[in-house]
Amino acid sequence: MDRDNRDDFTFAKLSDLKLPVTFRISQLEGNRKPKSFTEVLENPELGFHGVQSSTLSDLYVTCQLIADNKPLTIPFRTSFKAFRNSYTWNEWITLPIRYCDLPLSSQVTFTVWDIAGPRAAVPVGGSTFRLFGKKWNLRRGKHRLLLWPGVEADGSLETSTPSKLVSQDEMGRLEKLVKKYERGDLPKNEWLDKMSFRKMEEIHSAETEKSENLFLYIDLPRFDFPVIFCEPETPAASSSSTTTTTALATVTQPPVAPTISTSFLNDPNLWSVADPDVSNENPVEDKHRRLVRSHRSSPYDRELKPNAKIRDELTHILNYSPSQQLTSEEKDLIWKFRFYLARDKRGLTKFLKSVTWRDSSEVKQAVEELLPMWTEIDTDDALELLGPGTVDSRVRAFAVKQLSRADDDELTLYLLQLVQSLKFESAASDQRSSRAVTTAISYDDSGLTDFLIARGVKNAILGNRLYWYLMVEVALEDRVMAKMYGRVVFKFMNKILESEGGSERRELMRRQGLLVDTLSKRARDLRTNKDIRPKKIEKMRQIISDSKNGLSSIPPLPLPLNAKIEITGIIAEKSSIFKSNMFPLLLYFQCSDGSEYPVIFKDGDDMRQDQLVIQLFTLMDQLLRKENLDLKLSPYDVLATGPLQGMAQFIPSKTIASIVSEHGTVLNYLRLHNPDEGSVGTSGVEPSVVDTFVRSCAGYCVVTYLLGVGDRHLDNLLIAPDVDFGYILGRDPKPFPPPVKVCKEMIDGMGGAQSPHYMRFKNYCFTAFTILRKSANLILNLVALMIDANIPDIKHRDVHEQIQEKFRLDLSEEEAIKHFETLLNETSYITAVFDRIHDLAQYWRA
Repeated sequence: MDRDNRDDFTFAKLSDLKLPVTFRISQLEGNRKPKSFTEVLENPELGFHGVQSSTLSDLYVTCQLIADNKPLTIPFRTSFKAFRNSYTWNEWITLPIRYCDLPLSSQVTFTVWDIAGPRAAVPVGGSTFRLFGKKWNLRRGKHRLLLWPGVEADGSLETSTPSKLVSQDEMGRLEKLVKKYERGDLPKNEWLDKMSFRKMEEIHSAETEKSENLFLYIDLPRFDFPVIFCEPETPAASSSSTTTTTALATVTQPPVAPTISTSFLNDPNLWSVADPDVSNENPVEDKHRRLVRSHRSSPYDRELKPNAKIRDELTHILNYSPSQQLTSEEKDLIWKFRFYLARDKRGLTKFLKSVTWRDSSEVKQAVEELLPMWTEIDTDDALELLGPGTVDSRVRAFAVKQLSRADDDELTLYLLQLVQSLKFESAASDQRSSRAVTTAISYDDSGLTDFLIARGVKNAILGNRLYWYLMVEVALEDRVMAKMYGRVVFKFMNKILESEGGSERRELMRRQGLLVDTLSKRARDLRTNKDIRPKKIEKMRQIISDSKNGLSSIPPLPLPLNAKIEITGIIAEKSSIFKSNMFPLLLYFQCSDGSEYPVIFKDGDDMRQDQLVIQLFTLMDQLLRKENLDLKLSPYDVLATGPLQGMAQFIPSKTIASIVSEHGTVLNYLRLHNPDEGSVGTSGVEPSVVDTFVRSCAGYCVVTYLLGVGDRHLDNLLIAPDVDFGYILGRDPKPFPPPVKVCKEMIDGMGGAQSPHYMRFKNYCFTAFTILRKSANLILNLVALMIDANIPDIKHRDVHEQIQEKFRLDLSEEEAIKHFETLLNETSYITAVFDRIHDLAQYWRA
C-alpha cells in the first residue's frame, strides 16, 4: 500500500496468510574435528562414524514443527546428497500446515545427523528456532542457527538448544547489518557496498576457521510487508477485547467512544492487532504502587487495623484457593494491613504473593522484619511455600521450620511431595550465579535436604520410604535432576553410616536394592518370553525354588514396600502370575513372625501414578478419621521402585462382576458369607457387615470423585473378605475427571434406593465431602507439587484445576452438598452400557 503520510506503517496479519509454512535448509558451516586415535582405540565403534572418514560424510537434517511442547507435524528429513567441497543442501521443506494456523509459541527443531555404522546415526548437533520474534512478528530472510554439539534439538518451551548465541560474535553482528541492508533500512552505495561485502567474506572465512561452533544456515520466505501474529476474531470478541490495539491504515481519527457500532467493526480499513506488551506490568501502575507503598512503610502501619467492611474483604481474599492470582488492588490491600495479618496463620501465603520481589526494600521488610514475627502456619501453607513459586531461600527455610513440628507419621504422608520440592531447591541454587548481585532475594540453601535426611536417619521406616523415593528420581531420564538427587542419596547414606547401627542399616538397604533388581530382571524375562501363562508360572516357581537365586530363603530383611514387615523368603508354590498384558508377579513373602504377606510385583508399568493416588487416599482417610468419621477406607500399600517398576500389596478379594455372575446380587453374597437370620432391617445379613459395606461405599464414592479415578468398571471394584469395598481401585488409577459413579450393584447391596441404609450412605457421602472440602488447600498443594514429577497422566495437564473444580470452593457448604447430591442422583445409562461392553470384552478375552 502506498501512503502519503510518513507516520503510517504497513504490515500484514498472520491470520490472512493462507500459504503453507516453507523454509530452505541451506548449508552447514564450521569445523568438524574427528576423534583422536586414542578415543577410537578405547571405543572402536567410533571408527564407523562419518566424521572419521577422509571425505565429507553423508550428513542429513531432520526438522519438526513444535508448539507448547507438542509436535504439530511429523519429522521431515532432507534427501540423500553426496557432498564434495561443503555441506550444502539448498533444499526447500514445505510443512503440511498454513501460516494462519500457527500458534505464537511455534518453533522448528533442526537436528543434523551423521552415519555411525550400518543402520545407525548419531546427532552432530541440534538447534531450536522460534518462528516469531519478541514483538510477535513472523521471522523472514536468512538465519544462522547455532548447533549444540552431540545432542538432538529440544522442542520444549524452555529449550536447552536455543538457536541464538548467548553473546553475539562478529559474524552475528555483521549478519544483522546485512539483514537491515536487504530490508532497505541502510542507504545503498554501490562502490562502497562491493568493498564491504568483500571484506565481510574475508572476516567470515577467518571466523569460521577459528570458531569451534557449528552453524546451520536456513532461509525463510521474504514477504513484502512485516507479518504480525494475529488470531482471527469474531466481531463480539473484537468489541469486548481490551488487549488489542486498532491501527488505522487510511487516516488518523480522534478517539472513538467505547460503544462500537457494527459498521465501525466491519470497516475494512480497521485492523485489530494483538498487543505484545499486554502481559507486561504497566510502568505507570508500577510507579504508583512504589509511591503508595513507600508512604505506607511508616510506624503508623504497625498499628493499622481494618474496619468491618475491609475485614470481610481480607477474609474473602484469605479464603482464595492456592492457585488463584491476586489483583493489584488486592495485593495493595494485603500490603496495607500486613502487620495486622501477621497474627493470622492463613495470611502468609497471600502476603508473600503481594510482595514485589524485584523491589529490594519490600523484600527486605517482608523477609527480614515480617516473616520472623508471623504466627505459625499450617502444613498446607508450608507445602505451598515449598513449591516452584517461592524462590527466596529464607521463606523456604521458614516453611521447613513449620514442617519440623509434624510427627513422623504425618511427615510420611507428605514425603513424596517433599522429595519433589527438592527440585525447586536445586533450581534456586543454580540461579544464584546468574542473578544480579544487587538483588535482595536470597538463593542460599533452605535446609530442606538436611531436614529430610535427619528425619530419615532418626526413623528407619520413614528413612526406607525416603530412600526409595530418591532412587526413583535418580533413575529418571532428566540427568541434571538425577545428578542432584544422587548427591542427596550420597549425603543420606553417609549420615546413616555416622548414626548408631548405621552400617547394618546401609547393608539392609543394599540388600533391598539387590532383591528388587533380581525380581525386576526375572519379571522382565518372564514377561518377554513367548511361553503360555501356565508355563511362565512353572518357570517362575522353579526360579524361586532354586537356592542359587537367593529368593526362597532370605536373611531377615525389611520389605521395601512396608519396612515394618520383615521377610525371610518367597513361598514358591503359592506364587503365581496374573493374566494381564504386563504379566505381573504375585509373590507370597514369608514373614519372620510366621505370617505371609502377598505382593504384586510389576515390571514395565509406571506405578508412580498409583503411588500418588493411594497416598492421597491415605491422606483423605486420615483427615476423615481426625473428624471421627471412619469410612472403613483401607488403602493398600504401593511403592514405585523405579520409573517402570514397582510393588503393591495384594489383598485377596472378589470383583463385583464375578459376585453378580455367581450369586445374582451383592446382597445374596453378603447373606451367604455373613448370615444373621434374627437381624431386623438388614435382609438377613449381619448388621456390622452392612454398616461396613455402607461406609465403604460412601468413602469410595467421595475419594474417587475428588481424585477423578478412572477405570472403574465392575471388574475393578472389589470386595475383600471383611467386606471393605473398592480400595483396590483397579489396575490403573488415572487422575482424570469422571462424574460420581454409584453402580446399581452397590445400591442393591444396601437393600435398594428406598432402604434406610442407602439414606445413611448418602449422609456419609455429604459429611465426608464437607470434611474434605475444609482441607482442599492441603490436597491441592500436594497435587501441585507433583506437576513436575513427569508422571505421564499428570504431566502437561491441568490436573490441579480439575481437582479444584471438584471441590467447588466457590459454593457455600450447603450449596456444595446440593451439588454433590445432584451428581449422586444422576443414574447413568451410558455407564451401564459401558459395563456391559466391558463384560463382553472380558468374556472373549477369556
